[in-house]
Amino acid sequence: MEYIHSLFNTTIKEPTAITVGKFDGIHKGHHLLTSDIIAKESLGLKSCMITFTNSPRIALTDDKSPTLITNKERVFMLDNNGLDYLIECPFDKQLMETDARSFIEYLVNNLNMKYMVAGSDFTFGYKGAGNVTLLKELADELGFEFKIIDKIKLNDRDISSTYIREELTKGHIDIVNEMLGYEYFVWGEVVHGAHLGHTIGIPTINIMPEASKLVPKFGVYVTTIDFDGRIYHGVTNVGTKPSVSDANIVGIETHILDYNGDLYGKFVKVTFVSFLRPEMKFNSIDELKAQMSKDKATAKDFFNKR
Repeated sequence: MEYIHSLFNTTIKEPTAITVGKFDGIHKGHHLLTSDIIAKESLGLKSCMITFTNSPRIALTDDKSPTLITNKERVFMLDNNGLDYLIECPFDKQLMETDARSFIEYLVNNLNMKYMVAGSDFTFGYKGAGNVTLLKELADELGFEFKIIDKIKLNDRDISSTYIREELTKGHIDIVNEMLGYEYFVWGEVVHGAHLGHTIGIPTINIMPEASKLVPKFGVYVTTIDFDGRIYHGVTNVGTKPSVSDANIVGIETHILDYNGDLYGKFVKVTFVSFLRPEMKFNSIDELKAQMSKDKATAKDFFNKR
């Protein structure tokens, strides 16, 4: 995959199949779009996703909700899925003020767009003036093929990033994973913590999520941990660790079952499989250790039955 950081300074000579959007979370609906353009390789088209380094939702409104996926995680996720080009550009003044027709003309003239796919609610151009009706007209006029893909529903509601964020903050990780089509994850570098886990015989690794990343509801989860090409089972606490710290710093702390290696400085992927319990404050380290032992046993039992 070729990773490009600019839209208006980019030229692609090969004919392309394009989809455009923020793609927060890359959920099942987004997967339909990306799969569709990747499939056009059989027709000699290169697949190209255009997305943004910053959220249009945040740039255009007062909604400051965290995102489901960071820019680094999106690249990590897309790198091996068959996509030819990922253009990740800033949603800035130039892009916001580009009128709808000029935007599509640019894709046709500079990115050699021969095919475009979008969701039924897709809008584009200055003040969102462009919609799928205009796209159909421009497709005929400018000579590219256009396809609309309808929304996927769950519980009579459109699957969307907003819906997923709502369920994630409730700890409904099973519903979140169903809408995503994969298990929600955090990808990051292992950093030093307080080393309490080692002192009580239950060593853990710590990841500090980016400020823009929406973490699941505070609590303990059954997880898998992916690093060095292998996948391990684990149990993960999301929260501020109130039993041992008053700093109120949100972190992701994981005990990897049956593993004792040194992972400091490595990048790992922690995937959330099932919610175990809310985060709790214990009266003593012994109480905390006893509960962690119970959580380990529950996680092992979960994976044995899976």
